[in-house]
Amino acid sequence: QVQLQESGPGLVKPSQTLSLTCTVYGGSITTPYYSWSWIRQPPGKGREYIGHISYSGSTYYSPSLKSRTSISRDMSKNQITLQLSSVTPEDTAVYYCARGPVGSSTPGQYNYWGQGTQVTVAS
Repeated sequence: QVQLQESGPGLVKPSQTLSLTCTVYGGSITTPYYSWSWIRQPPGKGREYIGHISYSGSTYYSPSLKSRTSISRDMSKNQITLQLSSVTPEDTAVYYCARGPVGSSTPGQYNYWGQGTQVTVAS
């Protein structure tokens, strides 16, 4: 059974970089043919796809967030990391990591999700 767990600071100041880690248990992040994605849900709004890194290490980002987003991995720790730079209060959301088919940017196709972690951007 694959399990995902997000971790990171719950409060980030405006203009700083948000950094979150997703630790994967029960499966390797290099197993074909999956992608490991970050999704967020702002308060009162729907889910928003941020980007993903595939089992091979290739990345894809939402065009609306691409200029501020970086997703990487640590294979020795079986972890996926999200960095979102120059944050504003509009980046306040619950952030999730999830596993889906390779190349998918459709959250409805993801079959394993972390519980999510609240990130608030405020001074």
